[in-house]
Amino acid sequence: MSTAIGFLETNSIARGVQAADEMLKAAEVTLVFARPNCPGKYNVLIKGEVAAVDAAIQAGIAAAGSYLVEQLVIARVHPEVVRAISAAGGVSQVGALGVLEYFSITGAILGADAAVKAAQVELVDVRLGTGIGGKSFAVITGDVAAVTQAVEHGAAIAKKDGMLFAKTVIARPTPAIFESML
Repeated sequence: MSTAIGFLETNSIARGVQAADEMLKAAEVTLVFARPNCPGKYNVLIKGEVAAVDAAIQAGIAAAGSYLVEQLVIARVHPEVVRAISAAGGVSQVGALGVLEYFSITGAILGADAAVKAAQVELVDVRLGTGIGGKSFAVITGDVAAVTQAVEHGAAIAKKDGMLFAKTVIARPTPAIFESML
């Protein structure tokens, strides 16, 4: 079984709610979240089998109409991505700290997936736009070389479309900084 995720963003809360409802009615998918976001947008994240996620996203696109901002489907998403977005579970290792900052939510999702697939790292958090002006970021930990490799891969995917804002790797973060990222 290959888990896929689908993301849809609208610039209307009302049409976003409608799109989310249509997505859940269109296919057997699981709702990860459906919520308003800064500034007055609405985001929906689902997961399930690839075909079901594709069908649900297509239904959401049709329901959103001209209010659609962006959509995304990742077919074989790394399980760490959904866990980090959902803030489920803790971090098993404390090491170097990598932070990738994006202008878009889809940039952060794609970047986090690329980063965790590129190296033996752990996603600490993937924060998707809420309360930070629509920007998003991913936080990664592991050994310095792995975090550096992961950050480079996560940055490269977003550089293509100009969605990368900034990136950093801190080899030995202070405990207070590391804890603040959890």
